Amino acid sequence: MAPVFLYSQTQEQFLPVQVQYNPSTQPSPPLTLPSTHSWRRLYSLMSSAVLSGYDTLDSPPSYDFYANTEVFGRTRKIRPSLFQLHSNPEVRKYLSTLLFPEDEPTEPPPEPTRFGWVQGVMVRCMLNIWGVILYLRLPWITAQAGIGLTWIIILLSSCITGITGLSTSAIATNGKVRGGGTYFLISRSLGPELGGSIGLIFAFANAVAVAMHTVGFAETVQALMEENGSRMVDPINDIRIIGVITVTCLLAISLAGMEWESKAQVMFFMVIMVSFANYIVGTIIPASPQKQARGFFSYRADIFAENFVPNWRGPEGSFFGMFSIFFPSATGILAGANISGDLKDPNVAIPRGTMLAIFWTTVSYLVISATIGSCVLRDASGHINDTIMTGSAAGDCLGTACSYGWNFSECIANKTCSYGLSNYYQTMSMVSGFAPLIAAGIFGATLSSALACLVSAPKVFQCLCKDKLYPVIGFFGKGYGKNDEPYRSYLLTYIIAVCFILIAELNTIAPIISNFFLCSYALINFSCFHASITNSPGWRPSFRFYSKWASLVGAVVSVIIMFLLTWWAALIAIGIVLFLLGYVLYKKPSVNWGSSVQAGSYNMALSYCMGLNHVEDHIKNYRPQCLVLTGPPSLRPALVDFVGTFTKNQSLMMCGNVIIGGPSPEAVDAANSSSHVTWLNKRRIKSFYQGVVADDLRTGAQILLQGAGLGRIRPNILVMGFKRNWNKCPPTSIENYISILHDAFDLQYGVCILRMKEGLDLSHQMQAHINPVFETATEPGNLSNVTFSAAVDPDSLTALPQPTTIFQTRQEKKTIDVYWLSDDGGLTLLLPYLLKRKKRWGRCKVRVFVGGEIHLTALLSKFRLGFHEILVLPDINEKPQPEHVKKFEDMLGPYRVHAIQKSRGGDAQTTGDCPWMVSDEEFEKNLAKSFRQIRLNEVLKDYSRDAALIIITMPVGRKGACPSTLYMAWLETLCRDLRPPVLLVRGNQDSVLTFYCQ
Repeated sequence: MAPVFLYSQTQEQFLPVQVQYNPSTQPSPPLTLPSTHSWRRLYSLMSSAVLSGYDTLDSPPSYDFYANTEVFGRTRKIRPSLFQLHSNPEVRKYLSTLLFPEDEPTEPPPEPTRFGWVQGVMVRCMLNIWGVILYLRLPWITAQAGIGLTWIIILLSSCITGITGLSTSAIATNGKVRGGGTYFLISRSLGPELGGSIGLIFAFANAVAVAMHTVGFAETVQALMEENGSRMVDPINDIRIIGVITVTCLLAISLAGMEWESKAQVMFFMVIMVSFANYIVGTIIPASPQKQARGFFSYRADIFAENFVPNWRGPEGSFFGMFSIFFPSATGILAGANISGDLKDPNVAIPRGTMLAIFWTTVSYLVISATIGSCVLRDASGHINDTIMTGSAAGDCLGTACSYGWNFSECIANKTCSYGLSNYYQTMSMVSGFAPLIAAGIFGATLSSALACLVSAPKVFQCLCKDKLYPVIGFFGKGYGKNDEPYRSYLLTYIIAVCFILIAELNTIAPIISNFFLCSYALINFSCFHASITNSPGWRPSFRFYSKWASLVGAVVSVIIMFLLTWWAALIAIGIVLFLLGYVLYKKPSVNWGSSVQAGSYNMALSYCMGLNHVEDHIKNYRPQCLVLTGPPSLRPALVDFVGTFTKNQSLMMCGNVIIGGPSPEAVDAANSSSHVTWLNKRRIKSFYQGVVADDLRTGAQILLQGAGLGRIRPNILVMGFKRNWNKCPPTSIENYISILHDAFDLQYGVCILRMKEGLDLSHQMQAHINPVFETATEPGNLSNVTFSAAVDPDSLTALPQPTTIFQTRQEKKTIDVYWLSDDGGLTLLLPYLLKRKKRWGRCKVRVFVGGEIHLTALLSKFRLGFHEILVLPDINEKPQPEHVKKFEDMLGPYRVHAIQKSRGGDAQTTGDCPWMVSDEEFEKNLAKSFRQIRLNEVLKDYSRDAALIIITMPVGRKGACPSTLYMAWLETLCRDLRPPVLLVRGNQDSVLTFYCQ
C-alpha cells in the first residue's frame, strides 16, 4: 500500500488515500482520479511526495519556471523542489504516469485581437490629443494669449505630458503589463490604496472627456446648421440632441468590439491628415474678398506681430484660464496605455507609441498656432462692404486691417465683431482651401477622441472592479467575448457621458476634467519617482530614458498647476483621492502586488532598526517585548488576546510555534504558513509570527529565544501558558517545560505564565474541526499543540470561527490585584500599569499587596504609576494550614524517590538517572519555600477571590538544586483553585522602572 495525497476541491485540502501498487503489473488504482489540472496542482504543492519528470538532478533554466501562464498544447514544466534535489527519494514511475497522463490536444482558445505600437498606441494617442480643442479652441486661445504665450502653454502642457510619458514608459516596461491601463500601472507600483482611488478618478475623467469631445462635434454640426439656416429647437438644445445621438452611435461601435473600433480610428486618422494638408494649403492661397472680410489676409508680418502679444478678453481671459481650457487636449497620451491588455507587446508599444505621439502632436499644435496667428486678425465684421472708401480719412480707422483697405472700426469699438480669431470658433474652416474637409477633420478628431475615451474608461474601470477594492462596483467588472469586453462598464460610461453632454458648454466641461487628469499625472510621476528611490531589486524597467528627479518635478508641477487652474476644484479632486485612499486603508484588501510602498516601508523599517543599534538601552525607554509560545495562535486565543492588550501599538509581540519533527518541506510550510498571520490580522492582533521545526519542544524554544527579533527589536519577555495537566504527563514533559523557564532566565529573559481556570488550549474543543493530519501532541500540554504528520493544512484552523475570550471585552469594575512580594526589577508593577492604560481595563482598580514593608508605599509613589491602594500582608509569613500541606505532599508524592524504591522492592534509584525525582534531602532543603507557596495560596483565596486579574511575582527554583517536579508543584500550589486569571511574573532582575529624570 502506497500513501497518496489527493487534492479535494470541495474541502480545499489534501486527503490521504491508499493505492494498491504492483510495479510489475501496474494495475489500475481503485479510485477515481481528479482532473489533470488538479494532478498538476497536487504535484506542484506536494512535490516532495514523488520525484518524477526529471532526467537529471538539476534542471536547466526554463521560461516555464517563471511564467504564470501555460502554453496551450504542451505540458508546463515545473522546477524541481529543493527537497527533491538533496533528499534523493525513490522514483515512482507509476505515480509519474498518473500525474502526467498524455492529453489529447483540443481546439485552442480563440485568440483575441492584438495591436502593434503604431495602430494600438501612436495613432490612438495622436487622435485623442488632436481633439476638439485643436480645431475649435486653439485659434481662440491664440487670440487671447498671443502666439508667444500660446507656445508657452503648449510647451508647458507637452513638458508635463512628456515627463509623464517617460514615467509611464518606465513603469510599463517594469514587467508584463495586463489590462487596466493607467490604473494597472499606478496600482501595481504604488499599491491598491492610491491605485484604487486614482483608478476611479481616471475612469470618471475619461467618461467626462467623452462628453467634452462629443459636445465639440455637436457644436460644429450646430454651427453648420446655422450657416445653412437650419435649426431643430435652439442652439443649446440642438447641441444636446446631436450630442446624445452621437454618443449613442459611438457606443454601438464600441460594443461591436475592439477590431471595429480600431478600424474606425484608422479612418479618422486619415481624415485628419487630409484636413491638415487642406489647412496648410489654405493659408498659402491668396485670400478672397469674402475671407478678407472675415479677417484672413494670408501670411502678414504685421498680423504676426500684433497677434504675438496677448489680448485677454472675457472671464476666462488669463494665462491659467487659457491653460485650463487647452490642457485637456494634451491628456490623450494615455489612450494607448489604457488598452494595454489589447496590445501585442505593451512593453515596446507603450513607450515608443506614446513618446512619438507627444512629439508629433506638439509640433502640429505649435505650427497651427503660429500659422493661424500670422494670417488672421483678432476682429473682423465679415461684411464685404467694410472697405475703406477712396478719400476717407485714415485716422478714423482702427486696427491692422486699415493698412489692407478694410475698416472694422465700428464692430471693434462696439465689440460686436462676428469673425476673427477672438470671435469665430470655426476660423480654421474659413482659412482652409476647402472648408468641408476641415469640418470632416473636426468630425474625425472629435469622434476619434470621444471613441478612444469611451473605450478607455470601461477598460480601466473593469480592471478596478475585478480587483474588488470597493464594494458594489464589482457588478460592472464582468467581461464578455474573446476580448473580455466590459459591456456593463460601457453602459455606465455612456450614462455619465450623457449627463455631462446635457451641459452643452465646451468651456465649462474642459476645466472639470483638467484637475482629474493632472491628479492622475501627478501620481504616475510620483509612482516612477517612488519606485526609483526605494532601490527595490524588483524595479528594473527596460526603458532607460527617464529620470527620477524629472518625475518628481513633473508630479510637483502637476499639483501646483491644479491649484493655479481652479483651487477649489483641486481641493475637491484631492479630497476625493484622500477619501478613497482612507477607505482602502481601512478595509485592508488582501492583495499583494509588490508595490513601491512596500519596498519603501522595508527601507524605512531597516533604517530605523539600524539606527537603534547606535542608541544604548535606557530604563525610561524600556518596553515589554514578548515572545509568546502559543503554538498555532488560533488554538490559544486567550493567551494571544491578553498579551496583545498591553503590547498593542507600543511594544513588540511575537507568537512562536514549535513543530516537532524532522526538517521537511511540509514541516517548514506548516511552521511558516501565512494562515497564522492571517488569523492574527483577522483578530486585529498586532503581532509577528515565527514558526520553527525542532526535534523537541525545548530545542524549538531555545531556537526562538536566541534567534527571534532583529537588532534591538527583539523579545525580552517569554510568555507561556500554564501546564495544567502536568501531573498526568510523562516526567520528561515536565522536565522540558521547566527547562524552558531556566533557559529563558539564562538568556536574561523575563518570564510570564498565564493560568486560567478553564485552561488556554482549545485543541480539544476544535478536534472535530481540525484537519485529520493535525494530531494532538504526544506529550499532553505540549506548547506546540500539534505534531507534524504527513501533510499539514494550517488553513483549516484559520477557517474556523473566531472564539471569544474574556480579554476581548471591557472588564467590570473589579480589581487587578498585584502581589509584589519579591523584587524582580519592577516588571510585576509595570504590566498592570500598561493594562490599566487600555480602555478594556480602564474601569478596574489596581491593588498592590506587599509583604510587611511599610516603606514600599513611598517607593511606589515615586514610580508615578497611579497605584493608590497599597495593602500590607502582616500574616504572610505564618505557617500554612496542615490540610493544605498534606495536599501538597500528596501531589508531590509520586515523584518522591522513596515512593519508587518501595514499589520496586527497595532497588536503588538515584535522582541523577531521573532528574525530575525529588529526594528527601531536596524536599527538606526547600521546605520553607514550599510552605511559602502554600501560605500564599491561602492569602490569595482570602483577598482576591473576586478580582478581575491576579498578578503575582513568580518564585524562582535554583537550577540543579530544585527538581522540575518540585518547581512545578510550587507553581500549581500557588495558583490552585483560584477563579480569576492568574499571571505569574518574574523579571530578569534588571530595573524596568525608575524615578529619576535621566
